[in-house]
Amino acid sequence: MSDTTFNVRVFKTERRKNAKGVVTSYRVLWQTNGLNWKRSFQKEAQADAFRSKLVTAARNGEPFSLTTGEPISWARADRPDMSWYRFACKFVDMKWTDASAKHRAGIAYALTMATFGMLDSSTYPYDARDIRTALRRWGFNTKARPRCPSGTREILEWVERHSLRVSALSMAVTARAMLNAATTRLDGKRVAATSNRRHRVILTNAMTYAVELKLLDKNPIPDLKWKVVKTTFQVDRRSVVNPDQARALLAAVERQKPSGALLMPFFAALYFAGLRPEEAVNLREKEMTLPDAADTWGEFYLTSATPDAGKEWTDTGDQRDTRGLKHRAEGETRSVPCPPELVAILRKHLKENGTGPAGRVFYGTHGGVLATSTIKRIWDKARKEALTSEEYASPLAKRPYDLRHACLSTWLNAGVSPKQVAEWAGNSVEILHRTYEKCLVGHDEIAMRRIAEVLGPIPREGIGKDHPETTGENRTQPDSER
Repeated sequence: MSDTTFNVRVFKTERRKNAKGVVTSYRVLWQTNGLNWKRSFQKEAQADAFRSKLVTAARNGEPFSLTTGEPISWARADRPDMSWYRFACKFVDMKWTDASAKHRAGIAYALTMATFGMLDSSTYPYDARDIRTALRRWGFNTKARPRCPSGTREILEWVERHSLRVSALSMAVTARAMLNAATTRLDGKRVAATSNRRHRVILTNAMTYAVELKLLDKNPIPDLKWKVVKTTFQVDRRSVVNPDQARALLAAVERQKPSGALLMPFFAALYFAGLRPEEAVNLREKEMTLPDAADTWGEFYLTSATPDAGKEWTDTGDQRDTRGLKHRAEGETRSVPCPPELVAILRKHLKENGTGPAGRVFYGTHGGVLATSTIKRIWDKARKEALTSEEYASPLAKRPYDLRHACLSTWLNAGVSPKQVAEWAGNSVEILHRTYEKCLVGHDEIAMRRIAEVLGPIPREGIGKDHPETTGENRTQPDSER
């Protein structure tokens, strides 16, 4: 007996409503040789696109499978299929080992948002925020998933039951719905430009993995027409402090109780040496050369960084994830000059306070690893004390990271070659120019002065209709009229 048939009927799309009369999903119904089939979609456009493909295949006389209910041309003997949720978990598990803790969290966040575009229902028996928490914190966390609480497990089981199949992404309308969901917040607004770009990259990689698993013939995302959100990588000049402002802020930090005196040298390292916060947090005494002589430069030898990723994403369960230096190969180091003023600050700090656990130069009041919350809290208090109310409300040194921006801008404005600054900062020259171009003071004045030299002095009489420069006999003729 044949497992295919040409006896196909496609019915009108059915709108599924809840007790309040609100449409919850759209169901496509069809028959193959008397066998009933159905497929639910969250969006009407998705259902219409799927139904149109069925109708086209039937009109073209294509045989339909009695096993899957779909046209034979849609199937491949070597293609498996699985739900979106199951695939997303598999993708997370594949990336987990080699991904940094922060990247693991980023993947989970992108997949969580995308999942709302891959459900066959637009109404949920749970609060949308609870679903997001269940997916991001537990479902898309390889380490946490096995010990998921029972209540959360029920939510995840519901998500899996109502997930579309990965094969549905072969239709552009479904792929677009997934990408739209991944770049839209709960309030309906688009995510920030950087998150938009990052989520698109993550989903593109996920679709490439789906092709590798033979769940899809090709990655559908590159074929989508998508408005690219413009992003800016340039530092706002208004956020960059001058040396007097920086020293006033450092003095204000030192006055904060109880941990200001411990943290002031930390912020000084960001401003005078351009360290990233995660690099300064992990700085050890053995990685510094601090000469005794006054007015003598020292040096840092950076080997690693500890970005704050959250203990649920790290292998160790610590809040910070120990990684190699940013933009550097594993094990590669970076040397950074330490100005005499910073040398004096650090020598005084080590003499009075010593080092923390594992020889860390900077640590909290209780001896533990410096917490991000403590850094932000002390910095905000120092800004409020050292700046005027207008400056405090402005972008000026809004974040501790802005001290690094101020340092690199100072080096560049001092005439240090971009190649040298990039080497000290741990950036490429291209990123350095792109990021700090607007912070180079004096370049616009130089350009305007050169233009003024070409234009020459302004005539005493001014430019008017009787001025010789505007009369026809003195106007330079074009080459064609000479």
